[in-house]
Amino acid sequence: KWKRDVEDALKELHRRVKAMEGASRADAPIAESAPRTGSAHDLSALGSRSGAEAPHSDDALPKAEAAGAPPLAESVPASGSTPPRAPAPPSGIWNFLFGGNTLVRLGIIVLFFGVAFLLKYAVEHTRIPIEIRLSGVALGAIVLLAIGWRLRLKRPGYGLVMQGGGIGVLYLTVFAAFRIWHLLPPGVVLGLLVAMAIFSAMLAVLQDSRSLAAVGVSGGFLAPILASTGGGSHVMLFSFYALLNLGILCIAWYKAWRVLNLLGFAFTFVIGLMWGSRYYRPEHFSSTEPFLILFFLFYVAIAVLFAIRQEATIKDRVDGTLVFGTPLIAFGLQTVLVRNIEYGAAFSALAVSAFYLTLARSLYTRRGEHMRLLVEGFIALGVAFGTLAIPLGLDGRWTSAAWALEGAAIVWVGVRQERKLACVFGVVLQFAAGIAFLLDAHGTRAALPVLNSAYLGAVFVSTAGLFSAWYLGRHPGRLGKWQNAVRVALFVWGTLWWFAAGIEEVETHLASRYELHATLGFFLASCVAFSMLARRIAWREAKYPALALLPLLWLAGTFELDFGVHPFANFGYIAWPLAFAAHYWIVHRHENDTRHMQWWHAASLWLVTALAAWEVGWQIMDALRAGEGWHLISWAIVPGGVLAFLASRGERIAWPVASNLRAYLVLGALPLAAFLWLWIVYINFASNGAADPLSYLPILNPLDLAQAGALMVLSAWLARLQRADVTPPRFLRSPVLRYGALGIAAFICLNGMLLRTLHHWAAVPFMLDAMLRSMLVQAAFSVFWSLLALCAMLLATRYAVRGLWIVGAALMGAVVVKLFFVDLSNVGGVERIVSFIAVGVLMLVIGYFSPVPPRTATEEQ
Repeated sequence: KWKRDVEDALKELHRRVKAMEGASRADAPIAESAPRTGSAHDLSALGSRSGAEAPHSDDALPKAEAAGAPPLAESVPASGSTPPRAPAPPSGIWNFLFGGNTLVRLGIIVLFFGVAFLLKYAVEHTRIPIEIRLSGVALGAIVLLAIGWRLRLKRPGYGLVMQGGGIGVLYLTVFAAFRIWHLLPPGVVLGLLVAMAIFSAMLAVLQDSRSLAAVGVSGGFLAPILASTGGGSHVMLFSFYALLNLGILCIAWYKAWRVLNLLGFAFTFVIGLMWGSRYYRPEHFSSTEPFLILFFLFYVAIAVLFAIRQEATIKDRVDGTLVFGTPLIAFGLQTVLVRNIEYGAAFSALAVSAFYLTLARSLYTRRGEHMRLLVEGFIALGVAFGTLAIPLGLDGRWTSAAWALEGAAIVWVGVRQERKLACVFGVVLQFAAGIAFLLDAHGTRAALPVLNSAYLGAVFVSTAGLFSAWYLGRHPGRLGKWQNAVRVALFVWGTLWWFAAGIEEVETHLASRYELHATLGFFLASCVAFSMLARRIAWREAKYPALALLPLLWLAGTFELDFGVHPFANFGYIAWPLAFAAHYWIVHRHENDTRHMQWWHAASLWLVTALAAWEVGWQIMDALRAGEGWHLISWAIVPGGVLAFLASRGERIAWPVASNLRAYLVLGALPLAAFLWLWIVYINFASNGAADPLSYLPILNPLDLAQAGALMVLSAWLARLQRADVTPPRFLRSPVLRYGALGIAAFICLNGMLLRTLHHWAAVPFMLDAMLRSMLVQAAFSVFWSLLALCAMLLATRYAVRGLWIVGAALMGAVVVKLFFVDLSNVGGVERIVSFIAVGVLMLVIGYFSPVPPRTATEEQ
């Protein structure tokens, strides 16, 4: 019953599915013909919330057009549009000279010079007391001020010029009374000058007069020049100018008067430059340096106040003349002052850099985006002077290294601020720094290892490149489509600098016999560090230098052949084990990060085996102090032992062998097997079997035993390869090739044993030409080959292996050919007789005991 219920339910379900499919096909044309609008649902929802039904979007637009409503783009002006701009007003200096009443302005300037010349003439030609003369000049200046103030509303332009002239004359009179005639004490003069500076600033601010401020400032700066007689104190001169600049600063607190700022800037530094070129001496440093710092701070502050008080758009908020001119001129004067102080210019540049960077941070913290342009200018100055401090205080290599670090910092800032140009500049600066570093390399030997400009400079260049590569990798898209190429170039650049610096430092400071293994230690430490960085900070590229430890080990092994006595010499017993431990640690960490890791395991096995074979061979030779035979034998011990271990117990090691069985049992073991096979072939031609102090015995001598062991290892490896869950190479799948290779090796081994026996027991020289000419050797070959053919054919008959019988028969045929073409030439020789008789008997035995075995089913197929 339940079975029928289930069948009925399935039928009903099938019927409903068919019905639903039919309905969906019927509705498909309607759905396709309906218009698709993205706004109808939104409008209806909006209308439901507002209490009124919104019209369909297709209806609303025709109604609006029918009503004659203008399009939205025409009725509302664009948000970014602005009315036409009025022509730009003339500059401040041009307006002062040629704007308004030009004649009056020029007249007051001429008058000012005339008063100065009058004072000078009065000193030289008149007998009127100087106090009366100066008082009259001062009274005239006050009259000018009074007239100007009286006319400030009626004729403002004329009145302002008169006031400016009066202020200038007062400056000149007070300064002349103090410095030329010494009529006033310094304290009184200081008070009068301060009062006049404050008074002129107040007048200019109250009347909003740039011209009055400019006239007063110009008169103040020119007063000591016009009244000068070539003597006097520079301290008083710069104190006076400091007061004038204080007045300009006070005005800048209230007014953004560019012309006034520029006049003060020009007068201060031009006059300071002129004085310095003529009168400065090193003993004046303590009395001059404070004034230079003060003037520098004055005009930095004025530039900041100008940017704050300016009422224009943001692009006009920075006055480039003061922002960039002040540090350039001030630093130029500073270098003159500190030219006799060691590292004076470097420390000065560093101080200026720190000042501008601190000021930029403070302004940005307090004013934010409103001062962004000025802040960026100060940052640029800070970076520039920091860069300049490096070559002033360091040698060329330190300079290049610091520039590379600066380039990395610029890349960092450019990435954070998304400024492509800054990133490009930082990258170019790093490459330029590296080239400059190489050009400055003089080949001088550093006194201290590691702590020297050559190594640390190269490390800084490397660190800058690697950091930039990593940071660009963390922030893609900052350099557009070229970012990946730039990142890879920086990474390769930094890596090469790192390894080259280490190799150079090792070669410079260590004896030649320790260089290789010390470099090996540097390699393994560096690669371990790269591996840790790859995981710690998720740096994908860092795994490649880490995995490069294996090629570096191979390179070190190659140099070991040229310079090393044996691998463990000169602390190699520490370096090589640590290197391989580090290599396998790195491979274990990154085994799943990259492809082709199987070859890394195989190449590691080859290198370990080669170095171990070399070391074992050297140790045997050193211990026995015997002949070359022992050394040749030692080369088969380690490869044979490794191959035997892989064939018998390799899978017992979970990692790395069992988890990478094909890498070790096939890729790694195949070259070892080939090496053993070639070793068997080579050693039978190269060694006579002497193993002093042992005497030679066939089969029981070290060389024959080693060859027998090698053949057994090859056989065991081939058998294990057929049972393992790995795919061997195609040529090893053929039984003919497998057993043919073993048979050839065994045949060569047996013939070599025969020749060595004849050499030791019959005194036949162990030389190929001599042995081939010996009839004893030829007869022995004929008999021995016949015995081998007999054994092969008997085994073939016993185990029904037709192919082995054919090999034996072919060998027997070769013996017959040899008898008639080689042995027959020895007319009358006993060896010929023995050869023919022995071969004939053996052929009879073969024919009796070993007929041709029948074909098996497998062979037929």
